[in-house]
Amino acid sequence: MKSNMLSTQTESANDGILLEEMPITKHLIILRRHLFKIVGLIVALFFCLLPFANQSYQLLSEPLRAQLPVSSSMIATDVTATFMAPFKLNFFVALMLAMPFIIYQLWAFIKPALYAKEKTLALPLLVSSISLFYIGVSFAYFIALPSILHFFISVSPETVAPMTDINSYLGFCLKLFLVFGLTFEIPVVTLVLILIGLVSTEQLVEKRKFIIVGCFFVAMFVTPPDALSMIMLAIPMWLLFEIGLFFGKLIEKRRNIAA
Repeated sequence: MKSNMLSTQTESANDGILLEEMPITKHLIILRRHLFKIVGLIVALFFCLLPFANQSYQLLSEPLRAQLPVSSSMIATDVTATFMAPFKLNFFVALMLAMPFIIYQLWAFIKPALYAKEKTLALPLLVSSISLFYIGVSFAYFIALPSILHFFISVSPETVAPMTDINSYLGFCLKLFLVFGLTFEIPVVTLVLILIGLVSTEQLVEKRKFIIVGCFFVAMFVTPPDALSMIMLAIPMWLLFEIGLFFGKLIEKRRNIAA
């Protein structure tokens, strides 16, 4: 009996320690530890991939080189461009490969502050978030980028030989990848808004027509100035919103059944 009482008192004391508010300096120390791990992995991946930087740029430029006329080629208008363009791309690739680890470190940092129910929901959302980001980048590279490049090159005047600067092409691709990667996060954002009670599925259904118009409005500003790019972004945005709305309805249905 005495041992049971002592163990109970010990558990209560431990709970009291866990429930105490951690000072801000302690939070910053823990955050710094996670950031050091993230930076360390990115730096390690960067230097490991550095010998393959030129091959990575060749792979990135393949959709453009496939569209260029035989007499055209990519050019470098700056002396340092032939070094800096693959260098920048190498950092982006390292960041992309490290993304699951980055998400895990952020999850490990915020996990102690979550309730048990929040933990069960947060982890699948984080996994879905990184997966959708990769899918968005893949969609941009394999589908959107070749179509957009084909459109721009096909409408160029016959007297103009298209020759793209390697730095300009890299910036164009990275912007496109980022836009599509973030766009594919729409289902996760929709679910989070529903889960925290900021909006309901009924409200989203009522505002659907405005949301669809908003998808085209946003796509018009974040894509290159042509109708094809806008449509290739706006339609996935709308479909992804519908997917998030569908799963939101399932969650609300389960809530109503549980209540």
